[in-house]
Amino acid sequence: MDKETLFESLRTLTVNKMRTGLAILGIVIGIGSVIALVSLGQATQQSVQNNIESLGANLLTVIPGSQNSGAIRGAAGGATTLTDADALAIETSPQITTIQAVSPEVQGRAQLTAGDANANVPIIGSTPAYTIVHNVTMQVGTFITAQENISSSKVIVLGPQLASTLFPNNPDPVGQFVRLKGISFRVIGLTVSKGGAGFANQDNQAFIPLNTAQMQIFGQSYLSAIGLSAKSQNVMTTAENQVGYLLLSRHHITDPAQADFSIFSQQNILNAASTATGSFTALLSGVAAISLLVGGIGIMNIMLVTVTERTREIGLRKALGAKKKTVITQFLTESIILTFVGGIIGVLLGIALSFSITFFVHLPFILSPGSVLLAFVVSGGIGVLFGWYPARKAANLEPIEALRYE
Repeated sequence: MDKETLFESLRTLTVNKMRTGLAILGIVIGIGSVIALVSLGQATQQSVQNNIESLGANLLTVIPGSQNSGAIRGAAGGATTLTDADALAIETSPQITTIQAVSPEVQGRAQLTAGDANANVPIIGSTPAYTIVHNVTMQVGTFITAQENISSSKVIVLGPQLASTLFPNNPDPVGQFVRLKGISFRVIGLTVSKGGAGFANQDNQAFIPLNTAQMQIFGQSYLSAIGLSAKSQNVMTTAENQVGYLLLSRHHITDPAQADFSIFSQQNILNAASTATGSFTALLSGVAAISLLVGGIGIMNIMLVTVTERTREIGLRKALGAKKKTVITQFLTESIILTFVGGIIGVLLGIALSFSITFFVHLPFILSPGSVLLAFVVSGGIGVLFGWYPARKAANLEPIEALRYE
């Protein structure tokens, strides 16, 4: 493609600015949609991964109830087969050599009130080990101590979002009191924000001593879960097996398929979440690809109209000796210019959209260089693909018939 062809193509496209703008618009929308939706899908995936990883390093979670390939037995997580004695056995057994911390936990939802403010949030009965297993750090104050758990103290630790809901005008609520099921609890600490949203929001929950939760709040002797922190990523599988066989022995179960508990590793959860969010991203990409295809068809239609309008011009060129290759190059150049310019504008629009969306919904902004490069390659490909037929049609016009065209 020489400079003359390029300048001629630019001159032709600027003659009818409205038509050129409409042709470019289809590509802009298509490319912008691809960039924005792929970025949004990746941002969602990263957010989910961050939330899962923030639960704790090398995390294993034991829950009551069993889930096997045939069916779900015991409503996994809702059974009553895990006890404090199970957690103690895991912590003290010489058979367990891969676990560094054990966190017995009870969880339920309840209404917290402080003055006129109230919130219905998850209440977690926990021990000091919870901070190690789940990677919890304190912003102010302290977490629950062993002595507070033994004595069933009426103390509570708040997540930062929950604290701002209950004490909107007090950035440091330590020492204040909240009511939980008619019982007054003293706030002793505020955790560092971890982020999240909806049911996965770790900043909108409260922690009380495990014994207090079991005996006075939820009235249950069993555990909702046992959180475990493995010594390293390399021993996760070994740790899962050691804990599993210990609990099978304690529960007098010989067939692992009949286990009355389930063990989930952090990697299991990450893999499941990645599969779900990956499918979501693929779906969004498919929707965007359809709009890109529509934009390409729009360019082809515009170019076909252009061929019809310029039939006499094409006939004159061919009568003066222009070859088919020259005519095809001319129309392909115009089509590629349309898609390339649309691609640049679309990429900028997609980046702006994805940044705006992630900013307002509090997701990490992720821009994949691969998707930007792919956008340019696809836009160029569309120019060639959808510009070829109109260019070929123009090149195949007979000079005499074209000159007679009205």
